[in-house]
Amino acid sequence: MNNLSTSEKGQIGEDYAVKHIKRMGYRISQRNMRNKYSEIDIIAENKEYIIFVEVKTRTGEFDLRPSFAVDRIKQQKIISAAFGYIKSNKIKKQPRFDVAEVFLGLEDFEPYKINYIENAYSQGGAYAVF
Repeated sequence: MNNLSTSEKGQIGEDYAVKHIKRMGYRISQRNMRNKYSEIDIIAENKEYIIFVEVKTRTGEFDLRPSFAVDRIKQQKIISAAFGYIKSNKIKKQPRFDVAEVFLGLEDFEPYKINYIENAYSQGGAYAVF
C-alpha cells in the first residue's frame, strides 16, 4: 500500500474530513463539486452557514502547513465557484470558507490527525459583506 498516488491520498484525506465534519454536526451537501470556476472538495451546511471546505492532505515531514497551499489565487477560485453554486442553487445561507488539514501516516497512509480551520479566509478580507 506504499505506492498510492497523490489523488488516492487526497481521497483518503477527503473521506476523513467528511467524517470529521459530520461529527461536528454538519450535513454534507456535495463532494467534489466542479463548475467553470474551480472545484470545491466538500460542501456542507448547518442551520446558519453553507460551508465550502478545501482539504489538504499531507504525509511525512513538511516545512509549511498544508493550509498555506490555499493561497490567494486558490481562494479566489474557490470563492468564485462557491458563489456560482450559491446562485444556481438559490441558497440564502451565509457562506463560510474552511480548510481541513489532514495528516496521513508515512507507512500505512492512515489518517492520524486533522486540523480543521473554520473561516480560514473570506471574500474581500475581514470587512467583506456577502
